[in-house]
Amino acid sequence: MKVALTAPFLVLLSSISVSVAAPTIDTTVVDRDAAPLLSSTSATELPNNYIVVFKKHVDGDKASAHHSWVQDIHSSSIAALRKRSYIPSAGESLDIDSLIGLKHTYNISDKLTGYAGAFDDSTIEAIRKHPDVAYVEKDSIVYALEEPAVERAAPWGLARISHQKRLNFGTYDKYIHQAHGGEGVDVYVIDTGTNTDHVDFEGRAHWGKTIPQGDEDEDGNGHGTHCSGTVGGKKYGVAKKANIYAVKVLRSNGSGTMSDVVKGVEWAAEAHIKKAKKKDPKFKGSAANMSLGGGKSPTLDMAVNAAVDVGLHFAVAAGNDNADACNYSPAAAEKAVTVGASTLSDTRAYFSNYGKCTDIFAPGMNILSTWIGSEYATNTISGTSMASPHVAGLLAYFLSLQPDSDSGYATELKPAQLKKNIIRIASEGVLSDIPRDTPNLLIYNGGGKANLTEIFDGERYVVKPDAAGLEL
Repeated sequence: MKVALTAPFLVLLSSISVSVAAPTIDTTVVDRDAAPLLSSTSATELPNNYIVVFKKHVDGDKASAHHSWVQDIHSSSIAALRKRSYIPSAGESLDIDSLIGLKHTYNISDKLTGYAGAFDDSTIEAIRKHPDVAYVEKDSIVYALEEPAVERAAPWGLARISHQKRLNFGTYDKYIHQAHGGEGVDVYVIDTGTNTDHVDFEGRAHWGKTIPQGDEDEDGNGHGTHCSGTVGGKKYGVAKKANIYAVKVLRSNGSGTMSDVVKGVEWAAEAHIKKAKKKDPKFKGSAANMSLGGGKSPTLDMAVNAAVDVGLHFAVAAGNDNADACNYSPAAAEKAVTVGASTLSDTRAYFSNYGKCTDIFAPGMNILSTWIGSEYATNTISGTSMASPHVAGLLAYFLSLQPDSDSGYATELKPAQLKKNIIRIASEGVLSDIPRDTPNLLIYNGGGKANLTEIFDGERYVVKPDAAGLEL
């Protein structure tokens, strides 16, 4: 039977501003002994591709044994299909060569364990009946959050986040900050890749990992490079001394699979764990940015939350559908900082998602940053994709203001604590067109102060509702 659950789930991201009703999750149950099969009523699914999540009791040894068991079943099933010269029935499409079996395995510090792969129906039914399996999710397409509109304008986002009041002729091009901001911090940009040769990165951008199989170690789209520039570019970045690591999960067309994105999150989390274990006193921590989405996926949300649990500070885009961010992933991941987009005139960008899952807003309209094509290329684009890296950069900026770890004043700044502080010091009530269930908060970098305690203990700038938009 199929049970329709009234819950937000996979909704494709669009460049059109629309109001979207809460979509549904279809949970298929063959029998009571089978793990649920989660599918979407509105996302583009990949036929015969699945993400399998283990139950909490499954340790590394059990997972390895399960992986071997799956591959054995898969090989036997494929051999049987070939032996009888399998011909799909009417309306059915099955490319045997595309059934590659196990593609990814996942283990984010034992908080999310599982795997992804392409399997035929009989194999996936056997997987669902295995006692180690919590649920199976159909793999689906994920997209970069493209700009809904293009307007060419001078950069202003950096200036805005360093001033509590609305920008004016005296402040519109002034970014007040600590010059060493981002130093000692690694930022993983999980996207289309990064143009690591761009001069704005000063050699601080590195290729981390390419997840899509057979793809090249380069950004053929530009989206990831733009985000990286906003995070840590010399001219365009919030944290101008941060180290950037490209984690490519989307292909040059700006799309990819949910299973690849989950693997990219795992890679970033593991890279952070390895770096932290080295106990380098100059290492201040790690952050990640993910300006993408493909609707709501419990597995992706779980992966992001697990990465935060191991110490990776995470910023994610709220989405560009002018809809409830709770209906999208990773926007719905409650431990990340979910970011909506604001404009130069301090309004919510018309495309920006909103709602209780949105934590904060950042500049996201007409943002100038690095691009592909040359080591000097730039582009001006818009979207919550551009807002999120402002926050990822701010996470890195604040992490870098900590004392060195061998200092007597050093204390670990955990993701939950930093998220709370970023929200607490944000300028309140300065934005217009903010729905009632959405926080009216705009990020603030402390106005160039160097002492974290002074920044976080400072008084929040608040505009009363009846005065919003009138301050100078």
